[in-house]
Amino acid sequence: MPIPQKTKVLLVDDHPLVREWLAHLLNQQPDFQVCGEATNGPQAMKLIAKVEPNVAVVDISLEGGCSGIELIKSIRAIHPEVVTVVLSMHDESLYAERVLRAGARGYVMKTEATKKIIPAIRHVMEGKLYVSDRFMAAMAERLVERNAAGTSRVAQLSDREMEVFEMIGQGVETRQIAEAMHVSFKTIQSFSARIKEKLMLANATELVREAVLWQVANGGKTEKTRKAGSC
Repeated sequence: MPIPQKTKVLLVDDHPLVREWLAHLLNQQPDFQVCGEATNGPQAMKLIAKVEPNVAVVDISLEGGCSGIELIKSIRAIHPEVVTVVLSMHDESLYAERVLRAGARGYVMKTEATKKIIPAIRHVMEGKLYVSDRFMAAMAERLVERNAAGTSRVAQLSDREMEVFEMIGQGVETRQIAEAMHVSFKTIQSFSARIKEKLMLANATELVREAVLWQVANGGKTEKTRKAGSC
């Protein structure tokens, strides 16, 4: 009787302890095998071509200039056979819809990972989406009340605007943001102007204050400069 092939999993997270814990958890399962680990987008893309995983478990916040969302888009475009699941500290109420639009098939919060990451991977390998029941209920409610006044203003930001907003909140200067995202200084200024408009902020000072407060409220990292890089 042939031995069933194990699901090959690639871990993409810039925290070594998270990768170590997750690798140990997955390798204990009879149907999973961790085939590689990466800390950023470029590393992940090289490993995918080399080790050919079935699933990539990706964090949203990565070192380097490529965010988890941009990495998911690159994987979908270049390696559509690889399924992606997001494992993040960020609350799914803001990010789950974004990562699903980018091409991910599942979203698990790190606070719930011990119980949910294994069933999540098995779920997406069956061709299904995996999000919490709470998020599914919220999605259904938004469909019924699509134009409800309570929609978060931050949720209106595009993925690229969200990257800029996060880096502003981390204390990264405009020129460094431009280098990290491989765009011009003026492009970042344009992003900032659109963010201020969408968040109804009067000036750059209010933008910085709002971004820092958002980072603190969502458990994000501050004063962290991203190195230039791309997926």
